[in-house]
Amino acid sequence: MGKIGRSWQLMKMSLRIIRKDKEILIFPVLSGLITIAILASFFLGAFFTMGFDGTDDATSNWVFYAFFIAFYFVAFFIGIFFNACIIGCAMIRMNGGNPTVRDGFRIAGQNIGRIFLWAVIAATVGLIIRAIQERVGFLGKIIMGAIGIAWTLVTYFVVPVLIYESLGPWGAVKRSASIFKKTWGETIVGNLGLGLIFALLMIPGFVMIFAGVAVFFSVGLAATIALIALGIVYMLVIAVIASAAETILVAALYRYATTGKVSEEFQEFTFDRPFVS
Repeated sequence: MGKIGRSWQLMKMSLRIIRKDKEILIFPVLSGLITIAILASFFLGAFFTMGFDGTDDATSNWVFYAFFIAFYFVAFFIGIFFNACIIGCAMIRMNGGNPTVRDGFRIAGQNIGRIFLWAVIAATVGLIIRAIQERVGFLGKIIMGAIGIAWTLVTYFVVPVLIYESLGPWGAVKRSASIFKKTWGETIVGNLGLGLIFALLMIPGFVMIFAGVAVFFSVGLAATIALIALGIVYMLVIAVIASAAETILVAALYRYATTGKVSEEFQEFTFDRPFVS
């Protein structure tokens, strides 16, 4: 079985895990809701700080940037923490167990120190790349964009490494790069495949929204609002499933790369040429 075949099997297993353990979807939902709530609190804090304390424009700019940086770091931590919850539950299922939401929180909580340190490093690197991109020309933007993509790929397996190998952040980066080197084909094809699947699934949502706008003058406001709301809700549901599936794929690829096995739970997913670290 080639890289594309293995990628397809891992993609199907990721979706199968979601179907079997629907409670996993609570993690991306909580991640999104908490991030939105924190963004609102930071926005309101920045607004009231800059709007009512008599500070000048320069000070207001610094206050805004301080709030933005603080939110950026917090958002990274929240995203990584809940990804760890998903990966923990997925690994339990692939090992033949029956995960619960509590298991996800337990596994992420046991590694919260390493998760926090990695969030700081990942957010810092992201800020540096973004800051450089804003100060260089067109060619520089392309180069920094390529560096950002390379960083994303090299650190693809950092979260499961942090959880299951108890390495520090930089050790986890090196280990992640080593795993990615062996699984680059499956990793890229699997992510592109899932991206294409969920992009296609998003189309009905766009259709409902455009249909709602189109019928405004002929049907009325109520039908327009209903169609647009239905389209938005549908797209949000697909986005939640996509987020969980992409994170589960990380766990599946990591397990396959480090053990040579795919799953104890889903025996139909077996490969003829496993690779083990």
